[in-house]
Amino acid sequence: MNAGSTSRAILFDLDRTLVDLQSFTDYAAAWESVRALLGESSAVTVPETDWDRPTQACMSALVAVAGTSTWQEASDAIARHERAAIPESMAMPRLTEAMDLVKDWPVAVITLLPPDVAREVLAHHGVQIDVVVGRQPGSRPKPHGDGLILACEALSVDPASATMIGDATWDLAAAIDAGAGFIGVPFSAGAFPDGTRLAADLTEAVSQAMRG
Repeated sequence: MNAGSTSRAILFDLDRTLVDLQSFTDYAAAWESVRALLGESSAVTVPETDWDRPTQACMSALVAVAGTSTWQEASDAIARHERAAIPESMAMPRLTEAMDLVKDWPVAVITLLPPDVAREVLAHHGVQIDVVVGRQPGSRPKPHGDGLILACEALSVDPASATMIGDATWDLAAAIDAGAGFIGVPFSAGAFPDGTRLAADLTEAVSQAMRG
């Protein structure tokens, strides 16, 4: 990546930003599988979110065991439930309009879903984005900024010239960690702390990011 690049890019979270998969995923059942596998996983400090408790428990467990031999098995156990929810998943409001706006821009998706599940979700909703960075061994997931940095490397842009758009505090934390800008599209009221740059919907967020 050319550190001096002035190119700009837009980075999207996926779940509840482009497509709502989370609301249809049985994370309670996934958490039971993860607990059976990991027992009491190591405590980890992560941002509070407006996710339900099973969802946060699953994602927090993956952060806690990142880099260990059990991570992949835990991820796969969760992914079975995520993949099963794809047929029921719903596009977020104004998704098609937002994708039309960014068609000539460097764009990537950075998600807590596995890359293969993420691509299946996007394909199901007719969204074509070439650079998809999901949860994977060797890269710390959000709320760390590793995925954003990998995406910017793939797009040949400086993270400082990129803007992340997401629905959750974990997206905000990842953007800060990577040195990127951030615009929140809240899924629920009070999802972000005061002072966070917000947009009413996905298309407004894209328009804001384009203006810088």
